[in-house]
Amino acid sequence: MKKTYLIRRNALLSPTNFSWGAFALIFSIFLLLVRLVAPNLFWTVFTPIFRASDSLSETSYLFFNSFGNTAKLAFQNEKLISENTALANENRILIKKIENLSGLVPYDTGIIAGVVARPPESAYDTLALSAGSADGIVLGMKVFGIGNVPLGIISAVYENFSRATLFSAPRMSTNGWVGNASIPITINGAGAGVMDASVPRSAEISIGDIVYAPGPGMLPIGRVVRVDSDASSPSVTLRIMPALNLFSVAWVVIRDTGISLP
Repeated sequence: MKKTYLIRRNALLSPTNFSWGAFALIFSIFLLLVRLVAPNLFWTVFTPIFRASDSLSETSYLFFNSFGNTAKLAFQNEKLISENTALANENRILIKKIENLSGLVPYDTGIIAGVVARPPESAYDTLALSAGSADGIVLGMKVFGIGNVPLGIISAVYENFSRATLFSAPRMSTNGWVGNASIPITINGAGAGVMDASVPRSAEISIGDIVYAPGPGMLPIGRVVRVDSDASSPSVTLRIMPALNLFSVAWVVIRDTGISLP
């Protein structure tokens, strides 16, 4: 019995068990002493490690977040490019409008009005204008387009807008001249943007000749596009197209020339 007891005791006190136990005890005592003598030692020692870890984490966050920022910046860049393109288009439109306005009339007299509606939005051979009696528009005033081209006469006036009847309207007529010889003619509206006139066959008017109307001076109102003739008639009929495209007129100038509706 005594021998067995001694064997077990020797097993507990074996060099291996004793070395690990002693190491744990000594390490625990060491930690306790360090804690008592220098309570902030561990914090001081490991602070640089913690700071390095925080820095690494922040760097990683910025790195991965940069991909999202890049996509956002690319989207904003595309948006700015689109806005710049729209502004450039608006500038071109404004420049074109300025050019149109500057080319309306070479004189300072007259009332400038925008075209609110034109064929086919408005009735054929009429223009709806953005100026009315409040702007000084009265019945019978003459309407001119770009290049001082006669277009028609004011036929209806309201407070803030008015209506112009074009010279191409049926039952409209005005005096004019045609060709290099300035042969006097009466220009009649034929409807649908077309005018006509009769001249003697001997006038020898041909396609392409310019037709003029009175304004200040002789102003181009249209061009001969067809000459209809009858062998039994001493005269020919001229088919005249307006000098301006009535479907694209955007601005007009209105002046009192003393011409009234027939």
